[in-house]
Amino acid sequence: MDMTTRGSFASSKGIVNGNNGPDHLLVLVHGILASPSDWTYVEAELKRRLGKNFLLYASASNTFTKTFSGIDGAGKRLAEEVMQVVKKTKGLKKISFLAHSLGGLFARYAIAVLYSENASSTSQSNDLADSSISSSEGPCSIRKGTIAGLDPVNFVTLATPHLGVRGRKQLPFLLGIPILEKLAPPLAPIFTGRTGSQLFLTDGKPDRPPLLLRMASNCEDGQFVSALGAFRCRILYANVSYDHMVGWRTSSIRREKELVKPPQRSLDGYKHVVDVEYCQPMSSDGPHFPPEAARAKEAAQNEPTVKNTVEYHELMEEEMIHGLQQLGWKKVDVSFHSAFWPFFAHNNIHVKNEWLHNAGAGVIAHVADSLKQQENSSFIAASL
Repeated sequence: MDMTTRGSFASSKGIVNGNNGPDHLLVLVHGILASPSDWTYVEAELKRRLGKNFLLYASASNTFTKTFSGIDGAGKRLAEEVMQVVKKTKGLKKISFLAHSLGGLFARYAIAVLYSENASSTSQSNDLADSSISSSEGPCSIRKGTIAGLDPVNFVTLATPHLGVRGRKQLPFLLGIPILEKLAPPLAPIFTGRTGSQLFLTDGKPDRPPLLLRMASNCEDGQFVSALGAFRCRILYANVSYDHMVGWRTSSIRREKELVKPPQRSLDGYKHVVDVEYCQPMSSDGPHFPPEAARAKEAAQNEPTVKNTVEYHELMEEEMIHGLQQLGWKKVDVSFHSAFWPFFAHNNIHVKNEWLHNAGAGVIAHVADSLKQQENSSFIAASL
């Protein structure tokens, strides 16, 4: 049986497995203005390395300009697509996500839609309605709940702008030039629709938190932190340089002061993978949207001066980090400084084209081994 499916479920044949078929669904989510064909190399490599336990599914519900319709809309479409696959596929027990760029935000929204609490955790999770966590041992740092009725295992993103693209060098092709970074937010919705305003944190009314801040919490829109916390492992792959689309800070969920010069040498066996950091969950009362944030947002929307833009972004970035650091993360830094085409870093990291972007082969090998490690650990645990 072919263990890779692509496109909408209606066009996928032979996906229903038998008793000996794969039980682990791995959903691949592409980025902006892209399609399932972006995963051609990754699919072939993961099939070769992971074996028969995985069913790979390349999402096709948000192709090309559909990525402009908003992170929330795309996330809901992705959730519906995943549910259709799960309903039509027998024998599935586990689920993982591997997403590139904007697709990582789509996936974060989708898992909140697909998240269901375990009965034993309902009372505890009610205490998180306002995204408050009293300690690192809270419900958001240990595994509870299911995603689409399956056991969540890995949530992996490649060069995803988790903190948005607002702020100095968060959108690197603007070169950190203040006037360009000032002009970008009001122009973004013209070219990239609702998605653009959400990435620049200017969506909605001034007194309402931007979507990406809400997605760093448990709120009326969804149990975003609890859904992420249900996965056994959360991994961020981030380009430290040469990525023209997504900055190092936003893709690795770090503050500016936390960025240190990475090693020059690659890890053994994984070319261009230069560092791995394990970040433990930190106690936090979650993100907030205080009155000064609302005032800063209104100023950034109505008078996008450099001062107003910087003030608003700094407030929002810190609050988003507060929310997301409630969970433990494995952060993998990638550097294509020695690659033949380093400026293709954003596409190299997931080998969009095998011929142009094959510098990222070592990154995909690292992804595959990380997925396999979790699969093996769960097998050992089940055998005990």
